[in-house]
Amino acid sequence: MKLKATYIAVGVSLLSAGSVFAQTSAPEPTKDAEGGLEFSGYVDASYNRLSQRNAFTSGTANRVFDLKPKGVALQQLAFTLANQPKEGFGFLLNATGGRDADVINAYGLGFGRKDKIDLTQAFGQYATGPLTVIAGKYVTLAGAEVIKSPANSNFSRSILFGYAIPFTHSGVRATYAVDDTLNMIAGVNNGWDAFKDSNSAKTLELGLTYAPSKAYSLGIQGYSGKERVGGLTNTGPEGTRNLIDLVGTFNATEKLTFIVNYDYGSQKNATLAAGNNGTAKWSGVAGYANYQINGQWRLSGRVEYFDDKDGYRTGVAQKWKEATLTVGYLPVKALELRAEVRADSSNVASFVNSSGVGSSKSQRSLGVQAIYSF
Repeated sequence: MKLKATYIAVGVSLLSAGSVFAQTSAPEPTKDAEGGLEFSGYVDASYNRLSQRNAFTSGTANRVFDLKPKGVALQQLAFTLANQPKEGFGFLLNATGGRDADVINAYGLGFGRKDKIDLTQAFGQYATGPLTVIAGKYVTLAGAEVIKSPANSNFSRSILFGYAIPFTHSGVRATYAVDDTLNMIAGVNNGWDAFKDSNSAKTLELGLTYAPSKAYSLGIQGYSGKERVGGLTNTGPEGTRNLIDLVGTFNATEKLTFIVNYDYGSQKNATLAAGNNGTAKWSGVAGYANYQINGQWRLSGRVEYFDDKDGYRTGVAQKWKEATLTVGYLPVKALELRAEVRADSSNVASFVNSSGVGSSKSQRSLGVQAIYSF
């Protein structure tokens, strides 16, 4: 399981509303002029088959949500209830059930493995003119992929989504629209995936998004703070966590989109793979090519490289690569079927073999997913 702690993040994002999958890591309010109550949701079910066990030799899982090495699973059953007008007060409530709820569950919230449910987002909102302020629990600004299954182009989540960045934050976030192309973001929160902070330090969040045309946009996100080095506990040493997150999206044509995601992180006062204490560092890059064949069919390819040089994020000092190809099909508007093949490899034998004895430098997988939205 990935460590969860406070960090510094400064990121650059190239985003576009016309992308094959939407960048929704920051809450994007649906601002009707007069508001109105909106209800939506989806069901995400899958079949997954890994050639090895879903574990590194350190015991850390090597996949994010598709944790079952073989078989059928209800990944997510999610509901959203929102009222987000352009002016005045509003709110958003988003609950996620299923196997994925265990992974994204925030520290100190009171939900967990017993309940199989996560209150993923719950915030109040106030909007006036170009300013929107939210307070509560909300998803992170970082990353190209998101918790919400229909908003991603692949079945399996990227390495960077699971091992380089957080899922959610709790605090206050303000977004100011300078004009139609430029947004500025600032906030204070409890760090990585923490509803209840594990120490007295807070995290400063800064952001900037710039969209000069429909073809691309530019965003910058940032977080700064201290957190427990060993994860979300009330004891243990603290250190500043740093993260640089970049996401670039370019719509080459109406059907073809390219996306690049880069992350660089560090954690002070960490125990390194060599056994000594120091600043642990990790970095990675992911590239996507999404092609919309027609109204029903699409293709999505993803390649990644992740360098966990000190073993802080995966428990193994390694260079981890993966390549994924996904085919998506919509038999009806509300239902998408996805088939995916993926190949992972490492420069060391970090993948535990399917028998549980020994390890391998590679892992292969096949995934089938069905998402019904309502």
